[in-house]
Amino acid sequence: MDRLDEVSVFLAVAELGSFAQAARRLGRSPAVVTRAIADLESRLGVRLFNRTTRAVNLTDIGHRFRVGAQRVLADFDEIEREAAGEGNAPRGELSVTAPILFGRLHVLPIITDFLAQYPDVSVRLIVTDRPTDLVEEGLDVAIRIGVLRDSSAIATSIGSLPSVVVATPDYLARRGTPRTPADLASHDIVAFGGLWGLERWTFAGGMSVGIKPRLTVTTAEAAIDAARAGFGITRMLGYQVADPIAEGSLVRLLRDYEVEPWPVHLLYPSGPHQAPKLRAFVDFAVPRLRQRTDRVAQVLAQAA
Repeated sequence: MDRLDEVSVFLAVAELGSFAQAARRLGRSPAVVTRAIADLESRLGVRLFNRTTRAVNLTDIGHRFRVGAQRVLADFDEIEREAAGEGNAPRGELSVTAPILFGRLHVLPIITDFLAQYPDVSVRLIVTDRPTDLVEEGLDVAIRIGVLRDSSAIATSIGSLPSVVVATPDYLARRGTPRTPADLASHDIVAFGGLWGLERWTFAGGMSVGIKPRLTVTTAEAAIDAARAGFGITRMLGYQVADPIAEGSLVRLLRDYEVEPWPVHLLYPSGPHQAPKLRAFVDFAVPRLRQRTDRVAQVLAQAA
């Protein structure tokens, strides 16, 4: 049994949780399937499944191997189709992840336009503010805001986003306008667990000031809602509050103390063979995402 065949058998057992059911699906005897998994584990020197009389479950290493195995077989299928003259057109499912609010405001509209142009492609969009690993989680594309960790992925810059401190005109009329970061100590702060801490905020030149939030929330949307209701001062990335600032419902504060803008990148796994669906999406999304980050910068500049 060749190595790709072993991988196919492994994936069948992993999906069905049964050697017997995998054997029936593959049209082979249970003994052949059992031997294939034993040979694979022996060659790798690891245990991929925990076996009991009632169940067959993946080990932690087995879960990681499954993600890589799925990608290998998908790439092999693409290579075969391309060799047969069928792989040049983008097709299949594409998985994309992005921060929650950025994904909703800027990535989702691009994805729907992409799908309209490529009818043989489907997209699974995962919006989350937690760090994700492209390889371990089997993702095709990630949009990341902030300094990148060391990664083997290909990173394409799509712009940068300033961080801004904001409040409503009504709040500032009641409580006064902070002129320096130190003035925040006498103001009501709305904080959330995003790119900034819940106890200290850092400003230009490494200046760090302590904050005592009167309200702490877990999403940017909730913090923005509280600030727009006039409760207090919050800190956001520029794209999150560009429209309220342009409308005048929020005021940009402490601009002279803002840190360097946060970089934004589109990431996808490196490798000698990129599926047509991935190449098409990257070519489609990158210029449109750059237009959107540029527009945010222009809106904020005009409102300053």
